[in-house]
Amino acid sequence: MRKLRNSELGRISVDEFKEANKTPLIVVLDNIRSLNNIGSVFRTSDAFLIEKIYLCGITATPPNKEIHKTALGSTDSVDWEYVEDTLALVEKLKAENVKVLSIEQADNSTMLDVFTPEKGKKHAVVFGNEVKGVQQEVVTISDNCIEIPQLGTKHSLNISVSCGVVLWDLFCKMK
Repeated sequence: MRKLRNSELGRISVDEFKEANKTPLIVVLDNIRSLNNIGSVFRTSDAFLIEKIYLCGITATPPNKEIHKTALGSTDSVDWEYVEDTLALVEKLKAENVKVLSIEQADNSTMLDVFTPEKGKKHAVVFGNEVKGVQQEVVTISDNCIEIPQLGTKHSLNISVSCGVVLWDLFCKMK
């Protein structure tokens, strides 16, 4: 076995990414404080052809040197928009018939491994602040809360890790 060189990976260009059929997923970042986490979410969203990222509240926006360190140019490929009020955005998405899923530990949450996205529907996944999580008001109006099963002694994952796990799982289930 031999590792492949970057030139052998067959990656698409930014223009080809823009024209590609996207996974019907939207990422909403609710008050993310770490610029490295934001950049990592961009990079993961690029990998799985995510339709759009909404950056809300205190979440920083490109161009930003610290975001670029982990995004590695994916801020150019993935569509994004800043919206100050996460709750207003979620209400707007729901009015557009988008299924809103808060990624949060909550009563009556659905474990990710048993969750099945609705066929033919666009879904938005909301990831919350590194300390406080998704705002309660957003959790309350979400269509569902999805929880990542965890068996160890800790009760949370880094937001960029959570994003990778959730997007990979949903990408596989939607393709």
